[in-house]
Amino acid sequence: MQSSNPVLNRSSAFAPGQGQAYPGAAPYGQPGAYGYGGAGMPPNQYQGAPAASRPMTMDDVIVKTAMTLGVVTLFGALAWWFVPARLVTPLFLAGALAAFAIAMVLSFSRKINPALVMVYAAAEGIFLGIGSKFIAAWTGAGTGIVVQAVLATLVTTGLTLATYKYFQIKVTPRFTKMVMLATMGFAGVIVINLIASLFGFNSGIGGFGPMGLLFAAIGAGLAVFNLILDFDMIEQGVRHGAPQSEAWRAAFGLTVTLVWLYWNILRILAILRGGD
Repeated sequence: MQSSNPVLNRSSAFAPGQGQAYPGAAPYGQPGAYGYGGAGMPPNQYQGAPAASRPMTMDDVIVKTAMTLGVVTLFGALAWWFVPARLVTPLFLAGALAAFAIAMVLSFSRKINPALVMVYAAAEGIFLGIGSKFIAAWTGAGTGIVVQAVLATLVTTGLTLATYKYFQIKVTPRFTKMVMLATMGFAGVIVINLIASLFGFNSGIGGFGPMGLLFAAIGAGLAVFNLILDFDMIEQGVRHGAPQSEAWRAAFGLTVTLVWLYWNILRILAILRGGD
């Protein structure tokens, strides 16, 4: 599986001719190997998997993604309603940093940890809940702007999936490399800007001015491209018999991308509307 999104690359993914498709799988190009090109890929079979395991299905991905997003929503709602004013800033930063750190651990883990995925979702929910409440108050739109951002995220995701399937978009290694390099560069700029802001430097990248609008638009665009990588990763995993546990990796990847897309859309809506 060639991997995806803001979390850079999965350690269980590989480029054609390198490494293994899944932990325990036969090397690429040998009988039973799984990777792009389909060389020696028997359908619905996972080389080296325990006898009790079964291949991942699309239903597995849907259910686990729903569970992960459910945790994000639950903790977001709790943070929105119950975090006292004096704890808003520290919990907002703690949620953002914890989500980022856990995402990095999960991204480079060969074996996905479902419990850690849920902890990531909880931290992301705290970050989004506090951040969304701040933006809603800043614009004076209340929950309306959050509902708009959620609907826009769902519509964008649906249109991206329809485009991917209808036009049969082929995710080539070059396309993947370009998207991932752009994502890494964008993430690097955001992290550097965050660190610089702690020392009083304000570039406007994370703000609500023209520079903030530009970077929010770039972030939303990159999220759409990463959705395409996620859809391809899931499709390839189901097609080539990835183990059931990899559904958690797919759910994690989709959650990261959808959260990123929602946050940038929310910022775009807030900047266009302006603060009261």
